[in-house]
Amino acid sequence: MNNPETHPLAPFTPPDAKVLILGSFPPPKSRWKMDFYYPNFNNDMWRILGLVFYKDKHHFIDIVNKTFKEQLIKEFLNEQGIAISDTAYQIKRLANNASDKFLEVVTEQDIKALLDKLPNCHTLITTGEKASQILCQRYDAPAPKVGESVKMMIGDRKVQLYRLPSSSRAYPLATEKKAEYYQAVFERIFDVD
Repeated sequence: MNNPETHPLAPFTPPDAKVLILGSFPPPKSRWKMDFYYPNFNNDMWRILGLVFYKDKHHFIDIVNKTFKEQLIKEFLNEQGIAISDTAYQIKRLANNASDKFLEVVTEQDIKALLDKLPNCHTLITTGEKASQILCQRYDAPAPKVGESVKMMIGDRKVQLYRLPSSSRAYPLATEKKAEYYQAVFERIFDVD
């Protein structure tokens, strides 16, 4: 029987964050290239945000060493006011991989407690179906389709939830196309063009 895994990373919460990006749960540690969110080199989150903010999918990538520029990523997130966490706090892996369909959620992340630390945050972005399902079931909101959004209440705070394409390469859409979805949302939140 698989033992439950507890989330290995603390939520990344710049105090003035305007947006909170929520995935499901990190991949097994053997796939990590850094001790931070979206650590699998085959995950395109940092390429997507490089395209959106710098028109360069390699902005956050150390191509030679096949890893990420972790310090640059954290500085960027602090500067932009982007928080990151996951919707699951404890899980069981039903297969030895990072696929959401083989994750059984044991304990959810306390998103309300997280938002209590982020007084300026009124926008949530989920990066995939599992993260959207967990959040919407917990807070009794309809799950939006990819590229769409819904208003929801978390505690006494009204937030806008955008569901965006998964940054996993298992999601069948080119990185540049995924970036277009993210660009459209970040243009509403920040001055990105």
